[in-house]
This record gives sequence, structure tokens and C-alpha cells, in this order.
Amino acid sequence: MATRRKQPPRLEPRFRVMSGRVIALGPGKVELLRHIANTGSITAAAACMKMSYMRAWSLVQTMNHSFREPLVETVRGSTGGGGARLTPAGRTVLELYLELEATAVKAAERFWLQLAPWLKTQTG
Repeated sequence: MATRRKQPPRLEPRFRVMSGRVIALGPGKVELLRHIANTGSITAAAACMKMSYMRAWSLVQTMNHSFREPLVETVRGSTGGGGARLTPAGRTVLELYLELEATAVKAAERFWLQLAPWLKTQTG
């Protein structure tokens, strides 16, 4: 039987950028963008996230339609296969979102330090 380690309480801000009723960008889409950037493939990015290709493709389409410029572009396959990559806009949006998260954590730190002692430590 595996031993569970105690996990200290932690703060995890989760931002969603809404465009009307559509989530244009959020934690899951940001993770997908990171995997596309790292793998050069929507298929591989989907596999990293244990999601279907169709779900990943749907998320990419939502992002591409929500921003003024597409965030992801696909490359048609040939003998070497196709792929996908972040556009310059995609790289910029990803960097800004990650900076937003980091800034929020830093801004919340003094409140978190006061709130955290009130929580029980949970097992993992």
C-alpha cells in the first residue's frame, strides 16, 4: 500500500478569459498551448493531456476564433507528416497569461500567508 505524503495547502489562481459566453482562454487551453509549443503537434499535445484529438482540435478552434489573430497554425502533412505551432500571437498570449498568473500569485501572497494557517493539512 502506497504511503500518502501530507500536502501543504497551496493557492492556485485559475483565470478564465471570457469572450461573450465562450471561454477564450483558461488553464486547460493554456496547458494545451504549452504542449503544442513543446511537441509541434495537436495530436501529441492531446495525448499528453489524455484527451481526444477532436477535443483538442475543438479547443484550438475556439481559441483561434476568439482572438483577433489565430493562436495556433497547422502545417499540412507530407512524407514527414504535418504538425502545429503557435503563431507569434499565440506565443504572446501564452506569455501574457502566464505573467498574469504569476503577478496574481505575488499580489495575493500577503493574504495567502494569513489565510493558509486556518486550513487543515490534507493528505495527498
